[in-house]
Amino acid sequence: MNPSNTGSGTDPDDAREVDASHLEAIDDGCGCAEVWESLSDQRHGGD
Repeated sequence: MNPSNTGSGTDPDDAREVDASHLEAIDDGCGCAEVWESLSDQRHGGD
């Protein structure tokens, strides 16, 4: 196994596509609390 390409999704050469649509409403640079709040709202049907 090549340790630089373990399928973690962090390798730019990894051919897998990652669905990041759940992050589209989150602004770049926001902190973990804002990410958590946004994802929690999405999960519970809020905006």
